[in-house]
Amino acid sequence: MTTSWLPHRRRRRDEATSAFTRADLLALLMLNGLLAVLTVKSLAGGRSCHDATACLNNHRRLALAWQMYADDNEGRLVGNLDGGGVMGIPNASRTWVLGWLDFLGRPDNTNTLFLTHYSPLAPYAGRVAEVFKCPSDLTLSRGSRGEPRVRSYSMNSYQNGRQWTTGFKVFARSSDFVSISPSSAFVFIEESEASVNDGYFVVDMTGYPSNPQLGSLVDYPAGYHNDGAVLSFADGHAEPKRWADRRTNLRNGLLVPLPLPSSNNPDIRWLQEHTTRRVITQ
Repeated sequence: MTTSWLPHRRRRRDEATSAFTRADLLALLMLNGLLAVLTVKSLAGGRSCHDATACLNNHRRLALAWQMYADDNEGRLVGNLDGGGVMGIPNASRTWVLGWLDFLGRPDNTNTLFLTHYSPLAPYAGRVAEVFKCPSDLTLSRGSRGEPRVRSYSMNSYQNGRQWTTGFKVFARSSDFVSISPSSAFVFIEESEASVNDGYFVVDMTGYPSNPQLGSLVDYPAGYHNDGAVLSFADGHAEPKRWADRRTNLRNGLLVPLPLPSSNNPDIRWLQEHTTRRVITQ
């Protein structure tokens, strides 16, 4: 039996001295943050380094907000809707973020209220819209013109979303991380401006683990940081990841038909390894 990585505030008094407290978590995140910043500095310099460091901080704040939400809701993870489910305010309590981004100037592209008011994570993230966007994301609401879009990040579709690939685990509670550790399962990721729309990032698990030739990209990670992206994980840490295959980077500002086959792409294998595992049947 496993327990949440974040202690439940309702634990008995006699457990308090041995519990892993939020102060402990913050100290651990600071250490992980320092290590991540050193990694970023080895990958980039100047303005790009500053942006990547800010992006790391955003991810850590979102990951902590995600954990605190679960702690306050008896271990239940925040919802993660996709498609039409993110377009209606009545669904605000059912998904971590509302809004459909495009290059057609939809109001969702610039609506910060979806981030600071309607998101269930907003109270834990300080109701600050900038936490939801990488500073290196300069995408505009009408492609080459318009206003800056307000969100760069999406959530792993298996984090309390719908099951995209049959037979793979969807995590609904903090106690569900058994077959994969919280430090290995990513929660938030920077998504390419070419594929970001809802806040639901699909990793197609087809072919995992033994048939990488069946790999395909449904959603594309961003390549804002020297052809890499920042991700945050279920244990609260964040780290940069540089993509190894040129097919993974899609920074042309255009919508593309998805999914696209990407046989034997090592980046797909890495994403699959850090997404979920097969459902264990008895």
